[in-house]
Amino acid sequence: MLSKNNKVLPISLSVVTLIVGLLAIFVYFNYWEDDVLATENGLVKVVENENNNEMKDLQTIIHEAEKYVVQIEAVGSSTESEGSGFLFNDKGDIVTNAHVVDNATDIFVKTSDGTSTYPAALIDMNEKKDIAVLRVPQLKNQGSVNINPNFEPNIGDEIIAVGSPHGYAGTFTDGIISAKNRSFSVNNSEYKNLYQISASILQGNSGGPLIHKETGLIIGINAAASKDGNIGFTIPISQVYDMIQMWSDVADDEELNFEIDPKAYQSVDASSLRNDAEYIVNYYYDTLNVRDYFAAYSLLGSEEQIKRSYQDFRDLSVQSININVQNIELGEPEEDSIKVTAFADHSIRKNEEILETHHYKSVFTVGYENDQLKILSLNRELLSKTEQEIKEEPKKNQSDQQS
Repeated sequence: MLSKNNKVLPISLSVVTLIVGLLAIFVYFNYWEDDVLATENGLVKVVENENNNEMKDLQTIIHEAEKYVVQIEAVGSSTESEGSGFLFNDKGDIVTNAHVVDNATDIFVKTSDGTSTYPAALIDMNEKKDIAVLRVPQLKNQGSVNINPNFEPNIGDEIIAVGSPHGYAGTFTDGIISAKNRSFSVNNSEYKNLYQISASILQGNSGGPLIHKETGLIIGINAAASKDGNIGFTIPISQVYDMIQMWSDVADDEELNFEIDPKAYQSVDASSLRNDAEYIVNYYYDTLNVRDYFAAYSLLGSEEQIKRSYQDFRDLSVQSININVQNIELGEPEEDSIKVTAFADHSIRKNEEILETHHYKSVFTVGYENDQLKILSLNRELLSKTEQEIKEEPKKNQSDQQS
């Protein structure tokens, strides 16, 4: 047997070995952390969060939606109703509410820019779910709204309701999703699990899309409102997506009824011409502000496009980084055209330090060309220029950026 003194020596050696080992590990990792992690050109770097779902600019969201939202007029033997709808696919199919087109013998669709009105055929509808799908062959391959049927918004998410309340096309109201799973019955419709929204829904909004503000996705079809119009109710697109997709897939153009007297929707009314002309001029400036130069150019009539190629038009327009319309004056309609005078300030960057504002007076002649409302002529006069110094925002320091 080992003596007591003989036992102490190996225990002491073990303790010393353990301490030395711990010190070695500490020194190694301390060196690795101080030297390697601090090396800017090393293999280690700070990983920042990346968000591939970039939040869209509000103006861009509105402009994109505006291109695909339409105004609907449904005429029956003793009834007439107005509503809204949106392009669902590249076949020219439009989603709206059943109560907008119920009992209609003729259905007309006016494009969002106010340039064209077309007859529409009813593909199918479901009164209980209050959903209908129309087809307009002329809108084939014109693009469609952005839908993800699997996306589910949350209570409190910001939204935008789009439609044509009281005939005013391209109207946007914003708010939030204030509740979900609302259910009730109105006339022949049984609404279930609707979104309740704080955005105003008025007559003419029915059938228009509800947009999720952060993503720009279409998440519902506006359908109903409280009597005072302060609370709206929207059908979630996820509830009806499969149904409207099926209707579209089985629809056959040869079996649909597009036989409507062209004179019924091509007549020019002085009041509507004034409204449409003002709208198309505002829409023209909106397209320039979101850099959609092709859409702006497409609003011009053939003579204006002959004067200036698309590339020349774009090169001229791209100089303005922002356009602020100050005032629009409408002349008296003459046959099927009208003069519109717009006063607008164009912000143009002269150099890195100076921003110039060009004050323009532009006179538009808006009228019909091949049954489409166009800007037949456009004459622009520079009234004056003003300059201002560009004030750069102070740069954030590194600690601010990391926080």
